[in-house]
Amino acid sequence: MNTKKVLLTLLVVFLGFWMFHDPHGFAVAAKSLGSGSWDALTQLFTGLIRFFDQL
Repeated sequence: MNTKKVLLTLLVVFLGFWMFHDPHGFAVAAKSLGSGSWDALTQLFTGLIRFFDQL
């Protein structure tokens, strides 16, 4: 349980450090992550719709 808290704290500290020292790089990474996630979800739901249409 303590390991999870330590890892979560380290992740938050790292993201905060990155956000304050390189805000443009952080924004670009967040944008590409969001865009990639949206594209993956779009493909997933398109595939599910096609699958259920074939049934």
